[in-house]
Amino acid sequence: MPVSAAASAREILTRLHDVMASRAAAQAKLNSVVNIIGEALDSEVCSIYLLREGVLELFATRGLAQEAVHVTKLALGEGLTGTIAANVETLNLDEAAAHPDFAYRPETGEERFHSFAGVPIIRKERAVGVLAVQHAEPRKYEEVEIEALQTVAMVLSELIANAGLIDAAGGGGSTRPQSTATARVSGFKLVEGMAAGAAVFHQPRITIEHTVAEDIEAERHRVYAAFDKMREQIDRMTSQAEFGVGGEHEEVLETYKMFAYDEGWSRRINEAIDSGLTAEAAIERVQQRTRMRMRQIDDPLLRDRMHDLEDLSNRLLRIVSGQLGTAAQLGLRQDSILIARNLGPAELLEYDRRRLKGVVLEEGSLTAHVTIVARAMGVPMLGRVRDIRRLIAEGDRLLVDVTEDTLIIRPTAAMEEAFDAKLLITQKRRAAFAALKGEAPVTKDGHRVTLMVNAGLRDDVAALDLTGADGIGLFRTEFQFLVSATLPQREGQRRLYRDVLDAAGDRPVTFRTVDIGGDKALPYLDHDENGDEENPAMGWRALRLALDREGLMKVQARALLEAAAGRTLNVMFPMVSEPWEFDQARALFESQRTWLEARGHKLPLQIRYGAMLEVPALAEVLDLLLPKIDFLSVGTNDLTQFLFAADRAHPKLAVRYDWLSPSILRFLRRVTLEANAAGVPLAVCGEMGGRPLEAMALIGLGIERLSITPAAVGPIKAMLRTLDRGALIGAMAGLLALPPDDMRAALEDWAQAHGVELA
Repeated sequence: MPVSAAASAREILTRLHDVMASRAAAQAKLNSVVNIIGEALDSEVCSIYLLREGVLELFATRGLAQEAVHVTKLALGEGLTGTIAANVETLNLDEAAAHPDFAYRPETGEERFHSFAGVPIIRKERAVGVLAVQHAEPRKYEEVEIEALQTVAMVLSELIANAGLIDAAGGGGSTRPQSTATARVSGFKLVEGMAAGAAVFHQPRITIEHTVAEDIEAERHRVYAAFDKMREQIDRMTSQAEFGVGGEHEEVLETYKMFAYDEGWSRRINEAIDSGLTAEAAIERVQQRTRMRMRQIDDPLLRDRMHDLEDLSNRLLRIVSGQLGTAAQLGLRQDSILIARNLGPAELLEYDRRRLKGVVLEEGSLTAHVTIVARAMGVPMLGRVRDIRRLIAEGDRLLVDVTEDTLIIRPTAAMEEAFDAKLLITQKRRAAFAALKGEAPVTKDGHRVTLMVNAGLRDDVAALDLTGADGIGLFRTEFQFLVSATLPQREGQRRLYRDVLDAAGDRPVTFRTVDIGGDKALPYLDHDENGDEENPAMGWRALRLALDREGLMKVQARALLEAAAGRTLNVMFPMVSEPWEFDQARALFESQRTWLEARGHKLPLQIRYGAMLEVPALAEVLDLLLPKIDFLSVGTNDLTQFLFAADRAHPKLAVRYDWLSPSILRFLRRVTLEANAAGVPLAVCGEMGGRPLEAMALIGLGIERLSITPAAVGPIKAMLRTLDRGALIGAMAGLLALPPDDMRAALEDWAQAHGVELA
């Protein structure tokens, strides 16, 4: 009969415990296990595959041909079993042969079986085997049956590890890497900066040695006590955060605390204890399920939330096991680079900021909570560095250069010297750029260019004073939505927008309405009606989503209108494809203005409405759009990938994604000429304007407004002050009329010949 309750799972574990405690040989124990599982799940086949010498070997089976035992072998990624092990994922299929990874092995005699379910057997975070069941009748296994298989797989990992049946599991920072030579690896830029120090692993991996509970109530009390202690730690850490008042990191920490008090999470751990697991095994059981879900989630924001649960699970596991020695609690003894698979925001806060110089993660994303906190702390962070624990040993000397997306492991003396020289140059250049803060961005021939900054966090507004920028040309309002566990309320939005305007003073701020959806999906918005989007960047996102979810945009409109009371409100709509979309968005804002006015609310003195040109189709109807808008802003990041049909994040397409392509420059020149003829101010916001050579090309097209990252203001201002704009405009006209084979090289040669500072 199918498993229907925790009691049934507990009965299975009790029988397995007896098998494990017996004096039988390991092979005999595995033979007993497959019979116990097969009977309990009323399944005609139950098989155990173990990882030996890099391949999965059929070790025991009930239902398949016994002649196949120790004969049938599958490589990682081969067949359904190999796919489960390679991806560390669960499969539940009513028709196994229909799966694209299905591989038939005739010696097993499995051709008469249709349904298939398999779960990985996990040890030290990697799959060391697979537990699979099959049935002749096509049917999906029930969720409780899958959970029973996953629970049994945990117990099996203990049995087979103790019996020495599997390859030795690698991992952790405690073993020496495969090589002690110098290595250079690449990563993903999370928080800018350079750092040097000794490698320190965040935590040793806790291995669960005892999985089956002797006393369920005693295990439950252990978990309750651990939860109390963990929540006390979280409350204390978040209340003692040192980096100032205000800012998005405060919302991050509040969301993190919410997870710590989540009853659903604690209930799932209790249910695992009910099935017969120890407290440690129950936490690990839920954590494994979370990790498998993370691998299946395409939504980066939801995946980030799951990382918070992973962090809390690690903390809870250390408390309940009594193994509390994280690197933070042991204390950093020297300048250190922290190494981790991932981190939660509270875990980062535990470290001594005087010694913590940088962080390197195997995972990580720009919107992860730990990234936002690291930015607030001023700690450089490099993410997505593969095989860290295989490449690095505790104490290894590391050089992190986030500006180059590079990590150098065990550097030579020459590398250290070059790194120090670059760091010194960087510091001197930073000082030189800072000295330009009070200087106007004026070209050699006296033309004033408007330099604005892009922002998205409350703390980013400080960049106005630090750089001397003219204002905020793009304030990304979605950041508040991305770090929140629930839809931000109007009061919270209004407070953020008002704080930004107050900090900017008399300098203009352009608020872009929320650009979510696509690759910036939110877990609290229902996306089921759309299914899985094959091209999320071109899907249900930005203004399309906002107009469809009218309530969301109305709340944001009211918050912006109230925040800008008595001032000028500049509001910009993202990803406008056609003029009617702009009309609808503007009408929605105007209806909210009328609504507030009727109720006596104080309103902005003026509202200026703008559109972002990111969708190339909009350029074909500019004659219809320009009379309706107060300003136009070109979003070069999305525009370029749409024009080239090339994903800007795809490494194999990086060479195709060139902002200095004649097609891009000609497109932008046409847009500039139309906007100028209509008397509509045009700005470029995006990474293109923040690079000196690309910014020089934009000036040569006649563009006079740039909105860039704060760090780029100094270099761009230095470039402008050495540039003859008139000479460049003439040169650009010639280059675009007869484009050279290498436009980038041609522009570099022109800059060098005319003394333009690009460094």
